[in-house]
Amino acid sequence: MSHNSIIFGHVKISVTVPIKLKFNSMSNSRIKTSLFLFISLTFLGTSCIVSKKKYEDLLAQKIRTESELMDRTNKLNESEGANRDLDAKVKSLMQDTARLSTRVTSFQEKLSLLQKDYDQLNGNYRNLLNSSGKLNRDLGQQREQLLAIQDNLDKTRRTNDSLSSSLAEREKKVRELEQILSEKDKAVRNLKDQITNALLSFKESDLTVQVKNGKVYVSLSEQLLFQTASTQVDAKGVSALQQLAKALKDQKGIHIMVEGHTDNVPFSRALPNMEDNWDLSVLRATSITRILTKNGVNPSHITASGKGEFSPLVPNANKENQQKNRRTEIIITPNLDELFKILEAN
Repeated sequence: MSHNSIIFGHVKISVTVPIKLKFNSMSNSRIKTSLFLFISLTFLGTSCIVSKKKYEDLLAQKIRTESELMDRTNKLNESEGANRDLDAKVKSLMQDTARLSTRVTSFQEKLSLLQKDYDQLNGNYRNLLNSSGKLNRDLGQQREQLLAIQDNLDKTRRTNDSLSSSLAEREKKVRELEQILSEKDKAVRNLKDQITNALLSFKESDLTVQVKNGKVYVSLSEQLLFQTASTQVDAKGVSALQQLAKALKDQKGIHIMVEGHTDNVPFSRALPNMEDNWDLSVLRATSITRILTKNGVNPSHITASGKGEFSPLVPNANKENQQKNRRTEIIITPNLDELFKILEAN
């Protein structure tokens, strides 16, 4: 059973509602909507007037927030999928280049053999010109063979030139891709160093900065940012986020995902605007996002999300592991537009 109190004007209404311990995000939304409708009807039954506009505004705001979260999550998934496709295409191009190199080598060997045969037949042809008339028939046959070999030689040379040109073009594109990937990796490493230097004054146990899969991961512990079950960032956490914002605000080609994470310990009592750890993780991510944007980070480059207890670093087997899982991860992804343009042109 869940006990909730709602105050409208000077009237306080207490409502007791049975809820399930586990539900998905859609059922959560429906339960909240049903709860609000129930409270509205109850409040009307007590002859009190509820502001319909305020309710509709809150509901509209909730819908917009959920829609934006879904949109940003889809964009992140598309970016990660595109990154995997890009790696696969680069690998395929390199394999094609290796195969073309093998074919060019084979054609060059054939060209060398044909040239040798041609030189030999050409020599025989010149010898036959100086021979007696009885060899004229053989000379005609040799001439036909020589012309056929010459034609085959020309075709092989043209094929070899075409393959060499195609190979050179592919090698150029591979070099361009490798250069852009190298520049992207260098930029990611430089960003990681900037973030590390900006956060040097904080304990290593409270945060980590590392590069994984071409992205920079900044992991901040709960004890650096929040009190237990709170969504208000502590002064020490605000200072850390301000330093992080300084390192990120001038970065143009990046996308930032703020992910809230919790342990699997359920709430001991109901909290305002929160029903479970999932709500807590989302609200914490939103609080951090607001601090970053207030300190110069472009709001269009950042997304707030929460994963609750469903993406732990380690099993929640003891208090030490649970503390490790209560964290916020800030994931910085570089812009891959230049790579996509090269692949599309190819």
